[in-house]
Formats: sequence, structure tokens, C-alpha cells
Amino acid sequence: VQLQASGGGLVQAGGSLRLSCTASSSGRAFRQYNMAWFRQTPGKEREFVASISRSGGRTDYIDSVKGRFTISRDNAKNLLSLQMNSVKPEDTAVYYCAATTVVGGPTDSEQYFHWGQGTQVTVSS
Repeated sequence: VQLQASGGGLVQAGGSLRLSCTASSSGRAFRQYNMAWFRQTPGKEREFVASISRSGGRTDYIDSVKGRFTISRDNAKNLLSLQMNSVKPEDTAVYYCAATTVVGGPTDSEQYFHWGQGTQVTVSS
């Protein structure tokens, strides 16, 4: 599966941003992948942000974004989204979408084998 992330930009603290990730696949269908968003800042390891199961029925978040971010997917449109509300300067990072066939919505980036190119999110204080 090929992933293309978009929607990043500059936003003020307290504002909102919506990231999108479109998928195209010549093999497995999008709905057969568990999906996730990760983020990375310079000099740090890639950090798990949120995941969603194949059907969308199960989601998981890191504590720092719970209640502020919402991950969702539209399998009919091959689309993954991350709605970011009440953003904070510490949310500044490059955000990546990722796909895996590993069950359970893993939080380890090494369990994901397909990655989008990343989209920069910058939150100003």
C-alpha cells in the first residue's frame, strides 16, 4: 500500500488542524490494514500518536493527546484522518501515517511496514 499524508501547516496554540492520509494499493485492500499516526521531532525517535483498527471500531492514543486528537478512517474512500484540536506547541512535529497487518494496533514503529512521506505540523505559542 502507498500512503500520502497531507494537511500539515502552521497553527496557533489552541487551534485545530486535520491531517489526511490517502492510500492506494495494488495488493491488499486498505480495509485490511491497521493504521496509525506517528510523529517525530529532530533528534528524537518516532513517537506513536494514535492507531485505529481495520474496521475503525477500536482506537488507541498516547496519553498526551487523549481528548484532543481523534483518529478516524473511511474505508470506502481509502482515507485515514487525524483531527487535532486544542493543539499545543509540544505537538509540533512531522506527522507520519503508517499501515500494518500486525493485529492489535501496535505502538512500536517497527511493526509498521508502510509509511507516508510525513507532513509538518507547527504550533506557535
